[in-house]
Amino acid sequence: MQPDVSKVVAEFIDNRIADIQESISVDISQYVGTDVKRGLRNADGTGVMAGITRIGDVRGYKLMDGVRQPMRGQLVYRGIDVEKLIDGFMGEGRFGFEETAYLLLFGKLPDSTSLQVFQDILAEYRTLPPGFTEDMILSAPSIDIMNKLARSVLALYSYDPNPELTDLRSELDKALHLIARCPVIVAHAFAAKRHYFDKESLIIHRPQDGLSTAENFLHIARQNSSFTREEAQLLDLCLVLHAEHGGGNNSAFACRVLSSTGTDIYSAIAAAVGSLKGPKHGGANKKVMEMFKCIEEGVKDWTDDEEIVAYLRRILRKEAGCGDGLIYGFGHAIYTLSDPRAVRLRDLASKLAKGTPYEAEFNLFASVERLIPVAFEKEGRSAEGMCVNVDFYSGFVYKMLGIPDELYTPLFAVARMVGWCAHRIEEVFNQSRIIRPAYKAIAPDMEFVPLRDR
Repeated sequence: MQPDVSKVVAEFIDNRIADIQESISVDISQYVGTDVKRGLRNADGTGVMAGITRIGDVRGYKLMDGVRQPMRGQLVYRGIDVEKLIDGFMGEGRFGFEETAYLLLFGKLPDSTSLQVFQDILAEYRTLPPGFTEDMILSAPSIDIMNKLARSVLALYSYDPNPELTDLRSELDKALHLIARCPVIVAHAFAAKRHYFDKESLIIHRPQDGLSTAENFLHIARQNSSFTREEAQLLDLCLVLHAEHGGGNNSAFACRVLSSTGTDIYSAIAAAVGSLKGPKHGGANKKVMEMFKCIEEGVKDWTDDEEIVAYLRRILRKEAGCGDGLIYGFGHAIYTLSDPRAVRLRDLASKLAKGTPYEAEFNLFASVERLIPVAFEKEGRSAEGMCVNVDFYSGFVYKMLGIPDELYTPLFAVARMVGWCAHRIEEVFNQSRIIRPAYKAIAPDMEFVPLRDR
């Protein structure tokens, strides 16, 4: 009789856990005295310069005599402050994501004719290849939309008649297809997840001409296809704020690392999707909402600062929350005094929540933001130079929009597809070296022992 394979495997692994732990263990002290840039960070926390870019800039501090000085955060797309970009299209009552995508891809703002042609191309390219939804999404649904998106991006390679062409014209055409199709893939993957895992009815909508990216997403993702212009404008703003964040963020860098090898665009973008999925990157917005669910249940009086601080201290001590000692949505590699995306979303959330059932919850968010530094100080830790980031309020805004939490990070990917494609093109056509950092080997030399003597 054959043994239970699963039990054999489990026993085999369990008996070797200690060996594995010893073989992979690296103590932080082992970095001391080396020139290793742990996490590709300098000793002062700044990122190691790995390249140059003309696409986006993230400004969060000034260097004065080699020392970081905190400053109000600034996000710049192709030389234009995002705050001015947003005020520009919102002041004219227009959707801005398509205009932002044009700017990031082509390096300048479009005139009205160019913008209309660009929008028409995206509308044409939104339609997925024949049978794609049935064969690639419905036949193998995933409980995680980001996983399905990564697999779908890779699958598009098979539907491209010339997937390996990397001339500039071909790269731009592939980028436009990816930007247009990503929202549809996410919405259809969500419909499949809802049907196969949540046991709801399967309802698939097709994209509609004449609608913006934000409008189309709400139309396809919602079972009744209903949305208001105000809801679409709010989602559009979120997409603009998430579209780009410099070449050093983990997912953009992942895209550039793969692109530097000369691989195809689908492989590079799928890697970026996988990176963004992580809870320390794009997945943080969902983790923020999970954390706040714990706070809302653990804090009896949401208006009591002392009780809130006490609970935050428990989170820092790994006694509450997710149990990892992290306050999600707080802290950033570059921003110090403020994250401009978080500021914009906080102001928007405040207006949306006022006079609604969400007002008390927003006030709790604002109190937590204000009291996090207090909790750090009482725990003997410093929060100097740290602020809430975009993830702190983005999930709450999506919640007020009625968007389920499993779509928070995929919506981030819908927006960031633009930035990834821009960085992909810049890397392919400007760099000639494969990105290849090094790791310092610390394992001691060992002699080979013959099998009979082990």
